[in-house]
Amino acid sequence: MKNLRFAAWAAVLALVVLGFSGCERIKLAYDKILNRDTTDALAQTTPIFAVNTTRTVQGPIQDYLALSGNIIASSTVDTFSDIAGRVSRVYVSVGSRVRRDDPVVDIDPSRPGMEFIHSVVRAPVAGTVVVLPAQLGMTISPAVPLARIAGGAGLEIQLYVAERFISRISMNQPCEITLDAWPGHVFRGAVIEISPTIDPVSRTMEIRVGVENPGALLKTGMFARVSIITERKDDIVKIPQSAMVSRFGEQFVFVVDSSDPDALVAQRRTVLPGIMIDGVMEVQSGLAPNEEIIIRGQTLLEDGSRINIIERLAPLGATPLGAS
Repeated sequence: MKNLRFAAWAAVLALVVLGFSGCERIKLAYDKILNRDTTDALAQTTPIFAVNTTRTVQGPIQDYLALSGNIIASSTVDTFSDIAGRVSRVYVSVGSRVRRDDPVVDIDPSRPGMEFIHSVVRAPVAGTVVVLPAQLGMTISPAVPLARIAGGAGLEIQLYVAERFISRISMNQPCEITLDAWPGHVFRGAVIEISPTIDPVSRTMEIRVGVENPGALLKTGMFARVSIITERKDDIVKIPQSAMVSRFGEQFVFVVDSSDPDALVAQRRTVLPGIMIDGVMEVQSGLAPNEEIIIRGQTLLEDGSRINIIERLAPLGATPLGAS
């Protein structure tokens, strides 16, 4: 009887122990599932920002003053007759090339009842006829110009600079010239003349830019756009101006931290900007060449934000990715 009672108590004790151990295993399994679900939930709630990036480049940047004006001959000479009379012959036309002493027009000084020898008006200089007022049969006097001849010394562009910009103009500044007549072609020139006075009415100063004319593509009277290079820096780090972020008086950019390829992070980098021209900004300090920076989607970023790069754009001055 005692043996049966002992066996019964032993069975009960074994069931209790097994129950407690089972509960512990269930609790451990539950905690594991809970921790895993919590980790997954945290991972899912961490925002990942979609961004576009590019790389910093090293190279030159130049500031300029944009002006426009007309191409003129560097020197022009008007041709006059020594006597009054009627134009009896015209030897040239607009655009004709003449040498010095070539005939331009004949003047017949004859009057009714009197016959005189015709007088030949000759070119005073070699060049190109750009204006020709003389017409066959017209009566002229010695004060009337018969032709205007542009000398062959070259072409110039006549420009007018607003008074507030004259401190940026100096002799021999390089210039880049473009024309609608030759799209995609950039001509070179330099400032060769600066007026010593300011027009009190227009508040502008006249300057002249000498322009190279390879292939004789440029003609007098053409309209030209001129960029006068006022400042140039070489071998500087430059970025698109759109990459710059300003908050509470501080300027910075976000650099891609790719130390973990599976979890890209935006790293905030304070920079010192320099000159900014046509959307391109000089960076004086804070960035090195060939660093990957964020140029779109950085508005809401903070230091350490997770990012997903949607597109990598070509660096400044490079051929767009995928272009042939």
